[in-house]
Amino acid sequence: MTAHRFRVPSGAAPPGLVRTGRHCGVNRGAAWAEVRSDTGVRVRRGLLARRSARARRVRLRFVRGLAAHAVALVRASHPEPTVVVTAVAVGLALSTGRDGAGVVAVAVAVLSGQLSVGWLNDFLDADRDRLAGRRDKPVVTRAVSRRALALATLAAAVVCVPASLASGPVAGVVHLLAVASAWGYNLGVKSTPLSVLPYALSFGLLPTFVVLGLPGAPAPPWWLPAVGALLGAGAHFTNVLPDLAADAVTGVRGLPHRIGAAGSRVAAAALLLTASLVLAVAASVEPFVAVVVPVLATAVLVTGFLLGRRGGSRAPFRAVLAVALLDLALLLTAGHTIVG
Repeated sequence: MTAHRFRVPSGAAPPGLVRTGRHCGVNRGAAWAEVRSDTGVRVRRGLLARRSARARRVRLRFVRGLAAHAVALVRASHPEPTVVVTAVAVGLALSTGRDGAGVVAVAVAVLSGQLSVGWLNDFLDADRDRLAGRRDKPVVTRAVSRRALALATLAAAVVCVPASLASGPVAGVVHLLAVASAWGYNLGVKSTPLSVLPYALSFGLLPTFVVLGLPGAPAPPWWLPAVGALLGAGAHFTNVLPDLAADAVTGVRGLPHRIGAAGSRVAAAALLLTASLVLAVAASVEPFVAVVVPVLATAVLVTGFLLGRRGGSRAPFRAVLAVALLDLALLLTAGHTIVG
């Protein structure tokens, strides 16, 4: 039967529909166009969503990698002595009357100098540490590259120079000599019988730098650099104790290696206790504090050395850091008398 077409009055049917006899049909061209349009929108939205998710994953991996790299750099900086030495310098600056700007200058100078020394050490010792199997070193586990350590060392050194000179030309030169002495240790003195000298010199110059940065650049009392040198020398003998076997494999033969573990323990204890006694006797502190601090220092050292009899233990070195903080407490009580 043949269908008869008739005209649909305007507005009688929705757009896209025509009547054919008794049936209503869809304008197939318009419908397919609409389907294709909707499909295209959904495809584009899916692509955008996938691209956005991929970009988020890339950003997350980048942030995680950056954080891991930063943590590795911190670990390679020898963070424990870096923090303690900086804290001692800042505490001394506060107790001797440095103003806010002066305290900040000391903090930045000492922190950047310590960072440069730590990073330089791990950069130079990378091959030796790999040979010794030092998995505690980020450069050995490839958590950080030697190139990154070199760049970090250079950056810290660049910061250290103006930060040191901000305390005045004399004080600045003294601190830069202290940092140069520590660099000299890393660059080869550590393998000679004179290995203790850079430690004694650098730690003796550190409090001198802080005091010389005061108005008028006053000279520190004799006992202040002497205590610093004794602490530094004692720290050297203690610091190498866990590494004696590894250093023997890699050919490092400093003074502690030559006198052995037992001799190094005796030397470290004698130097550190002498530092506490000199500080207690020479500095103007309360008698009770002058007695208690050396007693506590002795107890801490004995405990640290007993715990450090296990191979590779860092307990003796941490005991030295604790004694340094005890001596800092003494300095804080006597700081106002260091300069007249």
